[in-house]
Amino acid sequence: MHVPTKPGHPQRDLPQAVRRRPGPGRGRLAERLGWPHSKIYKLEGGRQTATSEDLRAWAAGVGRPDVYDELEGRLKAFESHIRSRRRQLAAGHRPVQDSWNLEVSRTRVIRAWEEAVIPGMLQTADYARSIFLRYATLHGTARDTEEALRSRMRRQEWLYEAGRQFHAPVWEAALHALVCPPPVLAAQLDRLTGMVGMDTVEIGIIPLSTFLKIPTANVFWVLDDRLVITEDWHAELWLDDTDAWPPTCASGRCCRSHPCGADAQNVITQVRRAVRPR
Repeated sequence: MHVPTKPGHPQRDLPQAVRRRPGPGRGRLAERLGWPHSKIYKLEGGRQTATSEDLRAWAAGVGRPDVYDELEGRLKAFESHIRSRRRQLAAGHRPVQDSWNLEVSRTRVIRAWEEAVIPGMLQTADYARSIFLRYATLHGTARDTEEALRSRMRRQEWLYEAGRQFHAPVWEAALHALVCPPPVLAAQLDRLTGMVGMDTVEIGIIPLSTFLKIPTANVFWVLDDRLVITEDWHAELWLDDTDAWPPTCASGRCCRSHPCGADAQNVITQVRRAVRPR
């Protein structure tokens, strides 16, 4: 995932700020630290995440060991926003699901966008199990599938609590994606159809034939306008700074003008009829 290098990025802003003071050039600094020149460019450009040891060496190398504490503080703040999949899943999927449960439990309104799979809050157990198994294979992580599954299913209890609101536009492609056996997908679509009309759930389907003002992009979840979580295969990005939110998250632009209610139900039903057991 590309990490946006906005002001405050610890690898871009601070090392450059330090180097603007008298000190060695990039070549001399690389030699002094015993690093390849490319590492200097990557750290300054925000294309490589520095470790604490890198920051300590950098500060000393440019003759400013006094700025190490500030560099380290910014790195920790940065890492609280970028959550590597590999690090997150080192102990399996269950801890990640528990962390999501905590955030969701203190949220009243969720707006979610999914382009490739059915949103986790609406998944059947068999569908969710298929997703967990595929990601465990992709990342080579521990297979605590059943524990993770139970945690995700508990999160769905939120949908049945008064005062909650879950808004989920879904790209029609997600209804067709065989990320599970066809009978499992058929059951998932049946469940989705049955949830249309709940007073706490608004499901919208964006048809494949829709004219798009912007391309479909990464998944994101907006929790009570206080936190955006966006994700891809490799990492999650947690943003609590509204100035850094993607425009579609902040405005809800992608959540408008899509078939909802009975119209969404009709789209789901048409796709369901096309699912054939194999």
